[in-house]
Amino acid sequence: MEGFIFDLDGVIVDTAKYHYLAWKQLADHLDIPFTIQDNEKFKGVSRKRCLELLLEMGGLQVSRDQFESWLEEKNADYLKYIATMDASEILPDVSRVLDFLKGRNIPMALGSASKNAVPILEKVGLTDYFNTVVDGTQVVKAKPDPEVFLIAASRLDLSPGACVVIEDAQAGIAAANTAGMYSLGIGEAEVLSEADAVFRDFTEIQTSFLEEILHLESKPLK
Repeated sequence: MEGFIFDLDGVIVDTAKYHYLAWKQLADHLDIPFTIQDNEKFKGVSRKRCLELLLEMGGLQVSRDQFESWLEEKNADYLKYIATMDASEILPDVSRVLDFLKGRNIPMALGSASKNAVPILEKVGLTDYFNTVVDGTQVVKAKPDPEVFLIAASRLDLSPGACVVIEDAQAGIAAANTAGMYSLGIGEAEVLSEADAVFRDFTEIQTSFLEEILHLESKPLK
């Protein structure tokens, strides 16, 4: 394994809570019941698809202009929530793992559905760790399509089979597996059962495990 590709939300920072609050605000406006459990379905999914899911939950059909207006409304609310983010938002031991990989000159990319990935990285002070950022403004197909990860691997000048993807969502794990990459899940093993390895969070990822991954042979091309 020669390179690492990180998801953002729920992996590096916990912005899921801000997404939930913003979607909840819109759902309340539309009189659609929306819970934290409902928000789980939105993890790793594009903003457009999330709104489609929300409208399906409410049995609503709207014009394209209204759809776009609600997308912008949700994003504006989300941006208000993340405006105050700082380094304290980085999830436990993420910086340790990033430092370990950077110290060994391992290329790293961010591969996220978020269209706000760059400003979030800047706010929490992690921009310099990543050789490239591929976000929702640069891809056409959302996860579980592997497009975002394949672009990231290409920019790192690595074959997909030589890349490790760190994800917290089923859609992201599916995308990594489809791309032929090593998938490392962060979260519940039952939810991320298709991953090659799963840890509850970064505090469980030992240096010895990272060393082991770096010595794995590339996955063969399918």
